[in-house]
Amino acid sequence: MMLREALVETVKSQMARISTAEYGVERERLGEINLKLPYALIISGIRRCGKSTLLRQVMKNLRNFYYLNFEDTRLAGFEASDFEKLDEVFKEELGVSEFYFFDEIQNIQGWELFVRSRLDKGKKFIITGSNASLLSKELGTRLTGRHLNIELFPFSFREMLEFTGKKASLGAFDTYFTKGGFPEYIKYGEEDILRGLFADVIQRDIVARHKIRDSKTLEELALYLLTNVGKEFSYNGLKRMFSLGSVNTAISFISYLEDSYLLFTVPKFDYSLKKQVVNPKKVYSIDNGLSAVNSVSFTRDKGRMLENLVFINLRKAYDEVFYFREKKECDFLVKAKGEIKLAVQVCYHLTEDNRKRELEGLSEALNKFNLDKGLILTYNQEDTLSFDDKQVSVLPVWKWLLEKLPLYDAPKA
Repeated sequence: MMLREALVETVKSQMARISTAEYGVERERLGEINLKLPYALIISGIRRCGKSTLLRQVMKNLRNFYYLNFEDTRLAGFEASDFEKLDEVFKEELGVSEFYFFDEIQNIQGWELFVRSRLDKGKKFIITGSNASLLSKELGTRLTGRHLNIELFPFSFREMLEFTGKKASLGAFDTYFTKGGFPEYIKYGEEDILRGLFADVIQRDIVARHKIRDSKTLEELALYLLTNVGKEFSYNGLKRMFSLGSVNTAISFISYLEDSYLLFTVPKFDYSLKKQVVNPKKVYSIDNGLSAVNSVSFTRDKGRMLENLVFINLRKAYDEVFYFREKKECDFLVKAKGEIKLAVQVCYHLTEDNRKRELEGLSEALNKFNLDKGLILTYNQEDTLSFDDKQVSVLPVWKWLLEKLPLYDAPKA
């Protein structure tokens, strides 16, 4: 429980800071935020990817609003019972408003009860959080049907270009390709920023939250996966490699890392959900720069770096992304409305030596799912290939990143 005086001081200083902060590069997801809807809008994503900046951009056109960041150390004693006191402080210090902006609210157990009570009174909430599972669990139990989710990732290539003032080119892409999209790292170039981010995710978002005793093993597992993007893993294999007590421990550790948006796992496509669960999965990192700074060997494999970048941009747009392998292999399949809609192969440099292998994997996927067109993404090659009544576009990833991906469903939110 907090003293009223401490709440007043914290609210006033945070409001002063957020009101004068820079607007920043306008995020591409800003247009998806509709304040007229009678729902809580939940913006989730990894730490330091720009969630607070997106909140400020939403706030810009509002005359009056309430704001509080629950990661402020002055709010260490804040409990769910303090929300009513906070509401009184808001009204007395800032006047009456219908808009509430809360940063990292998942730190407060029971927060969803207050939000639901105010939604019932016609108030509007825009909330950020850096843990997908905790947010979804709380929302599912208390805010069913009363919330919309928006995932925010580090800068896209377009956003990075605007942030740096660079023009679209292979040279600009090479910077994005190696440094990734975390705004502070792009701006200052200090590797300790991304090392500190990794440590914060491990310690604050996972170890402290889930009361994990063996944090060293968790960190080693995370670094191993960040280093081996694009490669297959199994829970049994991780159990043996890291001497984990059980397969369930491996499953839990992976789920925690995914919930924090540090990494993603991709299942092998199969019509049988049971087989999808037991088949080996592939792993991808949230950001090339984050993996490069925290890994010794990641940057040695440009092909996997390119594959990681392609996956992240597919994952931004689509919920269901798979890898495909039967006789041959195709890097990515996109599923929407119950059907495979897109097959993508990633090849750093297409040559006469690897051309047959890359086309065979893509061709098998196109034939299996009755697709007429396929896509091969490269570092800097452009071409059009045809075979067996199929058309394959070969595109440089940097040009592909500037295109708008086709939407097979409603926009991902």
